[in-house]
Amino acid sequence: MPPTESVPSRDSALAEKSDAVCRMGAMMLASGTGSYRVKAAMGRVAEALGIDQLDAQVSLNEIVATTRSGKRFRTQVVEVAAPSVNADRISSLLRVSLAARPGITAADLHHNLDEVEQRRPLYSLPVVALGAATACGAFAFLNNGRWQECVAAGIAAGLGKVVQVLLNRQRLNHLAVVAIAAATAGLAYLLLAQAMLLLPHPGTPIHEAAFTSAILFLIPGFPLVTAALDLARFDFTSGVSRLLYAGLITLAAAVGVWIVAAGFGLTPGEVPPSNLPLLGLAALQLVAGALGVLGFAVTFNTPIAVALTAAGIGAVANTGRLIAMNSGANALAATVAATTVVGLLAGWCSQRLPAPRITLSVPAVLIMIPGAAAYRALVAWIDRDPITALANGSVALGILLAMVIGLVLARMLTDPAWTSPTPHWTRMPSTRAQQLILTEETADDESTPSD
Repeated sequence: MPPTESVPSRDSALAEKSDAVCRMGAMMLASGTGSYRVKAAMGRVAEALGIDQLDAQVSLNEIVATTRSGKRFRTQVVEVAAPSVNADRISSLLRVSLAARPGITAADLHHNLDEVEQRRPLYSLPVVALGAATACGAFAFLNNGRWQECVAAGIAAGLGKVVQVLLNRQRLNHLAVVAIAAATAGLAYLLLAQAMLLLPHPGTPIHEAAFTSAILFLIPGFPLVTAALDLARFDFTSGVSRLLYAGLITLAAAVGVWIVAAGFGLTPGEVPPSNLPLLGLAALQLVAGALGVLGFAVTFNTPIAVALTAAGIGAVANTGRLIAMNSGANALAATVAATTVVGLLAGWCSQRLPAPRITLSVPAVLIMIPGAAAYRALVAWIDRDPITALANGSVALGILLAMVIGLVLARMLTDPAWTSPTPHWTRMPSTRAQQLILTEETADDESTPSD
C-alpha cells in the first residue's frame, strides 16, 4: 500500500503556533523594547493563531511562555542574546503583530518575521558614528562645555562608537566591549585636547573634566526607561533584571574611563558654568537638545521621520526644564514636568506618524539623563572617595526617579491598557495609534496587485 500522509495532531499544531508566538517575543525582546510591549505583541499573534490564552514571564534575555488551546497547553523557554536597540525593528514587529488576522498560520507568521529579520539597518556605520558624535557634542555643551570641548567630545565619541560596533560584531563579552569603547573615547578626548593646544591661537585649554561627555553614547537609555516602566506595572522579573543590566553597563563604562583618568592623573569634576546671556544660552540649548536627541535616535536605528519628531519633542521639553532650573525652580519638579510633557507629546505624535511611542519618548528623554553625574559618582566610588560619590550619586538618582515619575504619569493618562492591573495578553485593548497602523497595513494590502 502506498504511504498516506498523516494528519498533524493537535499537540503538534499547538507546538507550531507556540514556536511562532515565542519567536515574535524573542525578536521584540532582542530589539530592546520592554516586557509589556513584548507580551502585548505575543498576545496579539497568539489570538490570531487561535490560541485561547497566553501566560508569559519576560526577563532581560529570557521568555517563559505557556500557550493554552482547549485542554492542551505547552510551556517553553526562549533565550536571547544581550539586547541591542533597534527602533526600526520594534516598529516593524509591531506592524506584523497588529496585522495578524484570525486564520493566519504559523508558517505565515514565520514568513512575515523572516522579512523583518532580513531588513538591513537604516544607517551605515559612518552615519551611526556621526550620530554618536553629534549626541555627545551636544551633551558637552549642555554640560557647560565650550566649542573646544564639544568638538573634542564629539570626535572622541564617534571613534568610541566605531570601536564598540566593530567589537560587537566579533561577539566579544558585552561588558568588556563597553569598557574598551569608553577607554577609547576618553583617551581620544585627551589626545585631542593636547592637539588643540598646538593650534595658532589655542585660547584657554580644554577642561579636562569635560571628557566624561565623550562616553555618554554608552548610556543604557532603553534599558533604564523600560525598566522603570516595567517596575511601574509591578513586573519585577523584567524590571529588576533590566535595571541591573543598566547598572552593569554604566559600571563597565566607568571602569574604562577610570583607567584613562588614573593613567593621566585626571579628576572627572564639573565644568564651570557658561557666561552666555540667558536668551542666547536658551537658544543654543534648544539647538543642542535637538541635535543630541537626533544623534541618539540615529544610533538606535530610528526612521528619520520618527527621529526628527523625537528631536523636536526632546528639545522643547529639555529647554523648558533648563530655563525653569536657571530661574530657581526645583530640579526634580522641573524634570517631572519635562518628562511628563515628553510622554504626552510622544503619545500624541505616535498617533499621527504613526509609530511606537517608545521610539519617540526614549531618545527624547535621554538628553535629560544625568550621565556625567552618574559616571563621576562611579569613578569616585572606585577611587574610594565616598563623599563625592554620594553627592554625585544622589543627584543622578534623584533626576532618574523624577524622569520615571513623569513618563509613568504620562503613560497612565494616555494608554488604556495601563489602567488594567492584570491584562489578558490575548485580549489587549488597542490604542488609536495601533488602529492607524492597522488601517495603513490594510490599505497597503489592498493596493498590492494579486498574482
